[in-house]
Amino acid sequence: MPHVTYITPSNETITLNADEKNLMQIAVENGVEGIDGDCGGICSCATCHVQIEPEWIEKTGTASDEEAGLLEFEDHANERSRLGCQILLTETLDGLVVRVIGR
Repeated sequence: MPHVTYITPSNETITLNADEKNLMQIAVENGVEGIDGDCGGICSCATCHVQIEPEWIEKTGTASDEEAGLLEFEDHANERSRLGCQILLTETLDGLVVRVIGR
């Protein structure tokens, strides 16, 4: 079962197991600080903004045009920014580390 590590806005490190869910779902189900998932995962609110640690960018890819359109309005967005609802945690991403940006 793949796992992901979230680094919260208060620098708490939380590692969770996942069952082929997206990063937003896993975080919301486990009360991870800074991930709200207000839109329910349909890529329309950016309340699941995370930044991918540099060593994982090649495996996760960069933001789609739709994601980038939402992220351009976020204060702390950069080239590593993604919406957690758009990243499905599969075995390929086992060990992924993300920074939660929060609002």
